Amino acid sequence: MLTPGMVAAALAGLLFGLSLIVAIGAQNTYVIRQGIARAHVPTVVTICAISDVILIAAGVAGLGAVVGHARGLLLAVRLLGAAFLLGYAALAARRALRPGTKVADGAAATPSWPAVVATCLAFTWLNPAVYLDTVVLLGSVAVTRPDPWWFGGGAAVASVAWFAGLGFGARLLAPVFRQQRAWRAMDVFVAVVMTVTAARVLAGA
Repeated sequence: MLTPGMVAAALAGLLFGLSLIVAIGAQNTYVIRQGIARAHVPTVVTICAISDVILIAAGVAGLGAVVGHARGLLLAVRLLGAAFLLGYAALAARRALRPGTKVADGAAATPSWPAVVATCLAFTWLNPAVYLDTVVLLGSVAVTRPDPWWFGGGAAVASVAWFAGLGFGARLLAPVFRQQRAWRAMDVFVAVVMTVTAARVLAGA
């Protein structure tokens, strides 16, 4: 039976989840770019949302304590994640310096489905901040509440709604990106965000 306490826990989890995920980081920037290009958007949104739900569930289940003490694993993820981000930043910078023909629907130079899946998984699972925020921080807050799974459920709803809105809503910017210079500006922005994020990852931020 649904109780006021459960509803309160779910709402608290929803707000807490949004506070963690609503930020312009590497993953969100990738989702936005794919949404504007209309390139495999359902796939990107699904991978990001399901990954977050899995990580949130792991945190509520108590995996946060294990992750928090797995310094060697976090270090490996940090190094791999930083290398991936810098590589993607280099590709974005190259696109900005040598722009090809792009159209708003992403028909030109659209990456293959396997490439999108691999890239999206890398953005999610090679980001140490995801483990620290979603598994450790959110998990540690959830277990202090009388209804931890409702709290986690609220956070999961926040993630699903955020990625869906970001991915499918980005297409509203498509008219702007009919111009080549808009794509160049986007790629410069992507390169900067990825580089800054990589630097923060290496610094342990």
